[in-house]
Amino acid sequence: MAVPRRPAQGALGQHFLRSRQLAADLVADAEVAAGDLVVEIGGGTGVITIELARTGANVRVIERDPALAKLLHARLDRYPAVQVVEADVLDYRWPDEAFTVIANLPFAGSGAILASLLRDPGLPLRRAHVIVQWDFAAKHAAVWPATQRGTYWRAWFDVAIVRRLDRTAFAPPPTVDAAVMRLERRSRARVPHDVHEAYWRFLTDGFSSQEPVRRGLRTRLSPLQIKRLAPALGFGPATRSRDLDAEQWAQLFEFARR
Repeated sequence: MAVPRRPAQGALGQHFLRSRQLAADLVADAEVAAGDLVVEIGGGTGVITIELARTGANVRVIERDPALAKLLHARLDRYPAVQVVEADVLDYRWPDEAFTVIANLPFAGSGAILASLLRDPGLPLRRAHVIVQWDFAAKHAAVWPATQRGTYWRAWFDVAIVRRLDRTAFAPPPTVDAAVMRLERRSRARVPHDVHEAYWRFLTDGFSSQEPVRRGLRTRLSPLQIKRLAPALGFGPATRSRDLDAEQWAQLFEFARR
């Protein structure tokens, strides 16, 4: 079923879902239940928001565009469990209680928004289902070649692409296809969240060079230590930063801490 009367241009780079059925399927995939606290980033025209409201969840919609925020207030007035917040999500204070994020993110701002959401693993984020540009998702959800950002996220979340969406699923259509990327809180963190800043600096050192990882970590671990760790962790002495997976990075960090 198509959604009528949507703007001809995406507000602030946003591309809106055309189908209510697709929105309902995405909400179902995120396993949103009655009573859950859900933060939707960028409510747009309310296509996803209405499906979230129908689950009985407590929904907070963060919408930056004043015109769209006004539209959301009008369309969602009959749903008392939905709160529309007119704000830039980069200035938003995330909830102190367990919450889920659902978002159709503007492609141009996906990196900054996810950096804000995922930079502090101490936030009580349970899971996130976000629509992003396909290449962005493929890059950061890949086990190999690894990225610094994706490796950092995987210390506390399992990251996967769960759907591919053709550009024609949106209005106005973007120039590229999209993906639904899922981040699910791990039952066992790879790194304690209270040392996340130190872990980020450790990864920054490791990913600072395209040379073998032993050179990037030379101020943290000696070449002899890395040589001894390599067979135990399953990588070679000439391995580069992008060739290590999240578990290998976490164990290197733990050894360096000790």
